[in-house]
Formats: sequence, C-alpha cells, structure tokens
Amino acid sequence: MNFLNWFIKWRFWLGLAAIAGAIAVNITSGFWPALALYLIGAIFIFTHFFVGPLRLIQEHLEGGDFEGAEKVLNSIWFPNLLYKPIQSVYYTLKGNLAMMKQDFTTAEKHLKKSSELGSAMPEAEGSNKLQLGMMAMQRGDLKQGESYLRAAIRAGIPDKESEAVAFLGMCQILMNKREFRAAKEFFRKAKACKPKTQQVIDQVKEIEKYISRMPG
Repeated sequence: MNFLNWFIKWRFWLGLAAIAGAIAVNITSGFWPALALYLIGAIFIFTHFFVGPLRLIQEHLEGGDFEGAEKVLNSIWFPNLLYKPIQSVYYTLKGNLAMMKQDFTTAEKHLKKSSELGSAMPEAEGSNKLQLGMMAMQRGDLKQGESYLRAAIRAGIPDKESEAVAFLGMCQILMNKREFRAAKEFFRKAKACKPKTQQVIDQVKEIEKYISRMPG
C-alpha cells in the first residue's frame, strides 16, 4: 500500500488525533499555537466525509477482491455527505457489486440512485442506463427497458461489446412491438459493433434466424 492509500485509509483517525492534539496544545499554550493542528484536523475530517475512500477500491477491483471492495464501500458511514459525482460512483459500485451477487432488486435501487445523481462521465451514465434497461427487460417491463436503453445510447456507451448489447436489446423490444424496420436497423448496428463475447455472438445468431423473415 502506497503512502496516499495509507493516508486515505487512516485520514479520519489522523484528523481526530490532530484535533485531540490541538485541544491539548490549546490548554497548555493557548489557542494560536494550536490553530494549525485544529485546521489540519478539520481538513482531514472534512475530506474524509466529502471525498471518501473510493480510491482504495481500485486495487481491490483490479485484484478481483470484491469482498475487500465491499468493505471499503461499507466503511462510508454517510454517503449523502459525499461530493455529488463521487456519490454517483459510490452508488454505481454498490449496484455493480449487488448484481454480482444476483441481488437485482438492490442493484436496481442503487443504480437508479446513481442515475438520478448524474455522472461527470457520460460513458458511466450510459453504462448505468444500459444495466437498468437490461434488468427491466428481465422483469418483462419492455416499456421501461426501451426508455433506459434509448437513454443509454444517447448518453454514449464506452465499449463496442456493451453497445452491441444495447442495440440487440432495442432490436428485441422493437420486434416485440412489430416495428420490424427499426428492429432491423438496430440489428445491423449490433452486428457492426463486431462483438467478441460468446454470449453476445450467440444472441446475434439467434436473432439472425428470424430477422430475415420479417417484413420491412
């Protein structure tokens, strides 16, 4: 663990120690000698709640340590005090971890909260909307699924694989609505993404069996 990560991990307690030291200096030597410690303590505690420890999650995610990532998220006592873009990332991460546990109800709740807060990165907003759209489709709520998928495509999706998933989702919804011309257009867009994930390739092949028979 580098110094910055160590500092972030212990910043709150260092802030409390600085405040305690400031009080001791204040009692023995007066307010002005203690002022610097008061300021340091206040800054440490403020940044702990305003910025949070989300930087610590990166090494856990890169190492596949999702339990460690969840512990970092659970160490955030008051997420509503986080700076708004960081708060959005917090709820996105909570949602993604819930999805990995197949807890789709909790995942949807967190991803919706993240989406409401907005994101400084349009690509992250697009990914968020895509996940919400796919969950809505799994529930059979095609109307909400279409709304989320269109919003995801408008916001921009960061990689071709996910973009193909969004286009295929739209294709399936429009096929269900018998809007065949539009469905074919989204299918062409999905194929143009040249997906490499086997699951997505299989989905393309499955839809291809029916798409050529459709009018329009």
